[in-house]
Amino acid sequence: IGPVADFALMDQDGRITTLADLTNHVWVADIIFTRCAGSCPVMSGQMKSLQDALPPASGTRLVTLTTDPDFDTPPVLKKYGERFGANPNRWIFLTGTKMEIGKFAANSLKLSAVPVKPEDQQNPADLFIHSTIFVIVDKQARLRGTFETQGDSVNWTNVLPHIVATVRQLEHEK
Repeated sequence: IGPVADFALMDQDGRITTLADLTNHVWVADIIFTRCAGSCPVMSGQMKSLQDALPPASGTRLVTLTTDPDFDTPPVLKKYGERFGANPNRWIFLTGTKMEIGKFAANSLKLSAVPVKPEDQQNPADLFIHSTIFVIVDKQARLRGTFETQGDSVNWTNVLPHIVATVRQLEHEK
């Protein structure tokens, strides 16, 4: 689909993560925010099921971006990851400035997140409208696929094997 641009974002442990840290790995990414009461916990549960479905020897990384960096600090992201059983050696949570995340998510990963105006919020957690897709990046940092994770026509138990098969195929590419 296109190349992924270099980035420098902070992970849940306060370390800077760059594209170089993920190069030579296949990775699957999504975008959430920790105060979300709707699609985000579902997506994080799906990412956990993907983590569990990948063989232990797999070098694939899972990357979750926050769309709410003012609230989702590294300690908040760390606690959120622990809540979902994220293996920190495989699944990282990234934050940065709104501009850094927005540019990286939209331009490189084709993920979107738009703030909900306060007058349009239906509850205190109704802060963003965002993508509910998982994207797959190959070892050469090229966006290679997208998978819808939610919606009326989406059955996660059917989507998960396709993501795993795509990951395994990309892991075998040179």
